[in-house]
Amino acid sequence: MAEKIIELLTKQFRVDPSTIDEDTNIVEDLGADSLEIVDMLMALEENFGITVSDEEALTLKTVKDVADFIEKKL
Repeated sequence: MAEKIIELLTKQFRVDPSTIDEDTNIVEDLGADSLEIVDMLMALEENFGITVSDEEALTLKTVKDVADFIEKKL
């Protein structure tokens, strides 16, 4: 799952995939602002057929957080 998340993030943030791993912090390491976070959440919802509440979104800090969250939702 983490690999798929990394693939999505590399496209969205236009970064080299080798610079992202499970411990990458989406805000601190990738420099995501609030609009980019919303775009990321929408992409996750679309790609995985899930919904992410505002409260859940606040818990998604790292790639691993996102991967674990999606695995629980599926």
